[in-house]
Amino acid sequence: MVKSTKVMNEHLQQRYRALGLKLTPQRLAILSYLEGNTRHPSADEVYRAVLGVFPTMSFATVYNILEALREKGFIAELSVDPVKKRFDADPAPHHHLVCLSCGKIEDVHQEIALPALRKHAGGFTVLRSQIAFYGHCPSCRAA
Repeated sequence: MVKSTKVMNEHLQQRYRALGLKLTPQRLAILSYLEGNTRHPSADEVYRAVLGVFPTMSFATVYNILEALREKGFIAELSVDPVKKRFDADPAPHHHLVCLSCGKIEDVHQEIALPALRKHAGGFTVLRSQIAFYGHCPSCRAA
């Protein structure tokens, strides 16, 4: 669900402006949907969420906005789904648990993983990492 752009967090608007991107109503709607979203939506899911607010917005516009946000480091792109890209509103380094049955993706924050890797990487400069653990969530295991 897209929150009203009027209640858009001022801090979020300032962060977005600092990226050098223009704040359009469409971009604000996408940012509103992504803010605090832990579902790791695909571009199609973002598109469907903002379509109710902007029925004439194209999928290409949504995808281009997501790509601009990714390029600026505002969001991260996940490659945990072999069918479609997923986007993470939390670009900080962390890992993911992926349910092979229902597709649910959960964050696994491990603050020591990247610094430890850098320490033992033998001079290799690590800029980012993405690790996914695949299995079955408790709900799917119980079913």
